[in-house]
Amino acid sequence: MNLAKDIIKGNRTALGQGITLIESTLPKHKKQAQELINNCLTHSGESIRIGITGIPGVGKSTFIDVFGNLLTKKGHKVAVLAIDPTSKKTQGSILGDKTRMSKLSNNENAFVRPSPNKNTLGGIAAKTRESIILCEAAGFDIILIETVGVGQSETKVESIVDFFLLLMLAGAGDELQGIKRGIMELADALIITKSDGKNLQDAKNAALRYKNAIHLFPITENGWIPQVKICSALENNGIDQIYNLIIDFDTQMKNNGWKKENRYNQQKLWLHQIIKEELGNQKYEKLLNENVIEKFEITLSESKSVYHIFDRLK
Repeated sequence: MNLAKDIIKGNRTALGQGITLIESTLPKHKKQAQELINNCLTHSGESIRIGITGIPGVGKSTFIDVFGNLLTKKGHKVAVLAIDPTSKKTQGSILGDKTRMSKLSNNENAFVRPSPNKNTLGGIAAKTRESIILCEAAGFDIILIETVGVGQSETKVESIVDFFLLLMLAGAGDELQGIKRGIMELADALIITKSDGKNLQDAKNAALRYKNAIHLFPITENGWIPQVKICSALENNGIDQIYNLIIDFDTQMKNNGWKKENRYNQQKLWLHQIIKEELGNQKYEKLLNENVIEKFEITLSESKSVYHIFDRLK
């Protein structure tokens, strides 16, 4: 497939076309999309996948604009998958994050792609996982996934990333921010944004409260202790510390084997989701009860192609 070859060469126009193809709901595009993903899979996986969430107004786009440019200065290639609410009229993105990340959008070592969530719950779009694969195949070694905003179902992004970053504001209670304890427990780092000027002391106080609260949370399976930091994207303060934190996390997770194990568990979840979506709940339950899916899960460690495995299940 020429499109796959162009993506692997790092052609950003081809990458955009590829994501459009996999997001298409037209039946004729389905097989083409699966073939594209299969052809890109062997060139994917070598990245740090970072989920970034927070309520509207917390400054996600501004933070990503500054953070993304810092990453490129440090030699990384950065892809941003910004998940926007869906327009009921056009079925496209409402907010258009690309226009709010003006510097990063014009950075030759960055790729910014707004995608409508099409009312998919969980803060991500239906094909975000597949979009990550294409971005990695195109040579982007850090993938940032910006979610719609924090809600009860926002935790789905955690199932497709390595590191989960929760942006928060100082001076507002959890209830006012709409933050649920569940999402705080999933976060690998809590960042108090807009920590500048008159907000600086409030941010420091809020950071101290969250640090104390984290000690009450259950111990994480991967051995990582969630960190709390403050930053100002406006003044470009504290952004470097967040980068160092993520690199430390990635190194630790590679060394203790958690990154590999987590990716494998995410692959299994992806396989289950595809079977449910394509074959229906009744067929899924039958395959589950007969331990058929469990047998195929083992092959995920040998083959990255979830679709190849799915084809054998049909």
